[in-house]
Amino acid sequence: MAAEIVNPRSDSGPDDTHGEFFDPAFALHRGGKMEIRATVPVRDRDDLSLAYTPGVAKVCSAIAEHPELVHDYTWKSQVVAVVTDGSAVLGLGDIGAEASLPVMEGKAILFKQFGGVDAVPIALDCRGVDEIVETVARLAPSFGGINLEDISAPRCFEVERKLQERVDIPVFHDDQHGTAVVTLAALRNAAKLTGRSLGELRAVISGAGAAGVAIARILVEAGIGDVAVCDRKGVVSAVREDLTDVKRDLAGFTNKAGLSGTLAAALDGADVFIGVSGGTVPEEAVATMAKNALIFAMANPTPEIHPDVAQKYAAVVATGRSDYPNQINNVLAFPGIFAGALQVRASRITEGMKLAAAEALAAVVADELSAECVIPSPFDERVAPAVTAAVAAAARAEGVARR
Repeated sequence: MAAEIVNPRSDSGPDDTHGEFFDPAFALHRGGKMEIRATVPVRDRDDLSLAYTPGVAKVCSAIAEHPELVHDYTWKSQVVAVVTDGSAVLGLGDIGAEASLPVMEGKAILFKQFGGVDAVPIALDCRGVDEIVETVARLAPSFGGINLEDISAPRCFEVERKLQERVDIPVFHDDQHGTAVVTLAALRNAAKLTGRSLGELRAVISGAGAAGVAIARILVEAGIGDVAVCDRKGVVSAVREDLTDVKRDLAGFTNKAGLSGTLAAALDGADVFIGVSGGTVPEEAVATMAKNALIFAMANPTPEIHPDVAQKYAAVVATGRSDYPNQINNVLAFPGIFAGALQVRASRITEGMKLAAAEALAAVVADELSAECVIPSPFDERVAPAVTAAVAAAARAEGVARR
């Protein structure tokens, strides 16, 4: 944005010079949204000699001799790197590394606010998969976990996989797995509210990108009856010859019914719609869904199915927006998932840990279920402790905890 329209400080009033009135978004972001503070005092020479030289040398030598001590005597076990290349930022798309920084700062403060986890935004000026992996792997000794953010598909899948092979700390692509965890939690409760189990449901996912693939995978892991995923060309099916490697793999574990054709055709008789693609689903297609349908139209700001339309046909409606009930918001998952993983110094985040997070999240409001409450509010103080404890326990059970 041109420098001449950047707003003045919040106490300066309107920008009379350029005729631009005060914008609270610019005021809030002026100077950035975060800072680094010391946790120990440096008041005098004695403090300085302990915090820095010569005292720090003793700690460095101890870590060099016993590397595991880095978790006890540095911030490593309390901090996550929030890493992006700026290629798929929110609904803005490919805006580049520097323009992504306000979002990465925002993610970092959400880690702290909702999970008590410190996080550092890192925007990379590179796009190649191997470049990203090599850069992050070389930074990894400073962090207890890596949160990949806003990296476009299909590169994001390969970046995550290769990083997991390179480093011995958790690597988590939130656009995939955070969305999947919260969706599964809400779907569990919506099914329960309508007297069904996951195994009785047939779902249709609109969108075969990062979120769509991860949602499909976790639903299958959780025991959904069937799920079909649709891209711009229709149902992702093994009979199609235009599939990428990721979609070919997706076709291998979804669509047991062997559906083909359009999204509208797949919706006929479906119990669940999950939208992570944008676009618009015609009302006549929504009307063909099964009785007591569950509609999670999560494109933001414009859901694939407007809530007013969805309410006509669905028992439960969820969106990605904060101004409607049942917001599918990743902040319900990633702070607690990382807090639990860091608590036990997990080497990675497993499918079992994600499933445990979803179960714990669903349980928070299990006794309060209604059509407008199948998932907690991000401000529900029970969320982070429940998810943290469940993830830590699952890490121990799966043998990836180191304490």
